[in-house]
Amino acid sequence: MLEGTIVKGYSGFYYVQTKDFLWECSLRGKYRVKDQDFLVGDRVLITPIAEDKAVIEQVLERKNQLTRPAVANVEQVIIVMSFASPKPDLNLLDRLLVLSGHHGLTGIICFNKLDLIAVEVGLKLIKIYQNIGYSVLGVSAKTRQGVGDLEKVFKNKLSVLAGPSGVGKSSLLQAIQPEFVLKTGRVSEKTQRGRHTTRHVELLKLNNGGYVADTPGFSRVDLPQLAREDLAFYFPEIANFGASCRFTNCLHRGEPGCAVEDAFRQGLINEERIKNYQSFLTEVIQNERRY
Repeated sequence: MLEGTIVKGYSGFYYVQTKDFLWECSLRGKYRVKDQDFLVGDRVLITPIAEDKAVIEQVLERKNQLTRPAVANVEQVIIVMSFASPKPDLNLLDRLLVLSGHHGLTGIICFNKLDLIAVEVGLKLIKIYQNIGYSVLGVSAKTRQGVGDLEKVFKNKLSVLAGPSGVGKSSLLQAIQPEFVLKTGRVSEKTQRGRHTTRHVELLKLNNGGYVADTPGFSRVDLPQLAREDLAFYFPEIANFGASCRFTNCLHRGEPGCAVEDAFRQGLINEERIKNYQSFLTEVIQNERRY
């Protein structure tokens, strides 16, 4: 048997990439009657039955599983935003960072379209997240500035590329590996939102040994089910200052002796970040009441 990775599922067949070959695979009979799902990213054992066809014999244990996108064994999430056209959606960025942290995944931020803004404007935004402790890249798919650094991030990793439509996810992948034939879409002048260009999840094999899922763009992501006290842990700077709050159950929204609010007043916490935290907190509390 051979070991490989499911890179695509289509019309009841699964395409499995082994070390140097792509196999079209059907399912062994036992999987047709079992409640077994198969996800892009699954590591499987297959038995060849023809020149380019094989049968899936076994699904190996998953390290993790995402539901949106439906991908298994993810190692990192590359969150792509654009500096302009469309303008960066920092609320969505922070949501994706919370979601990545909740799944125990490394969240790496990539701001694209550096060619559309002044360098100092880009650096200011990058430093907000770098100062928190995130890895942040500023790149341009058009001029290729920073593309080499982004390519290194993907090396030998299974990554998910996430972000809204129109920020240039597919364009970045083509800049890294020009032979990819990917649909790209223009940004609507009226809404400043991108048109959806990726319709399904598929793993793309990179020349540097990595795999990447180019996922459909989206403008809204629901927060994971959390306890209200846990949300601050997904905002590292808030968790850091929150350790000095007067009360251990402080939610950092007006309680006496709140060290987080003191830090914000001193300019030590970004205003957009604390607004997003408090907005998310309201959402988490509302969700608690539903469950």
